[in-house]
Amino acid sequence: MGLVNAKISLKNPREKKLKILEENALVDSGAVHLCIPEHIKIQLKLEEIDKKEVTLADGSKKLVPYVGPVEIRYKNRVGFAGALVMGDQVLLGAIPMEDMDLIVIPGKRVLDVNPDSPNVATSIAK
Repeated sequence: MGLVNAKISLKNPREKKLKILEENALVDSGAVHLCIPEHIKIQLKLEEIDKKEVTLADGSKKLVPYVGPVEIRYKNRVGFAGALVMGDQVLLGAIPMEDMDLIVIPGKRVLDVNPDSPNVATSIAK
């Protein structure tokens, strides 16, 4: 399939005066969370809420800061999530993608809104 990247907007909803960050995110439906590098945490003045132990691809475990909330925007979608502070690039995982009703189109290697609900994000709440 190859790598999928998308330009997303990140904002701290508690800090109205801060500039919105436009970031090129790695989109990975096999990952679970939103992950951000330390410099994004600092720029958005995000508070550490907790620490989480994460299992990495090689099976090793690491304790990382969990911050939030983070407002995420892509096209006509908006969502809020906590973020794991790790890595050197923003990673958009399955939880925020599901929340915003976004899908990966593998053949085109793009992130897009769900074509079955192009105007309003849908979700299952039962």
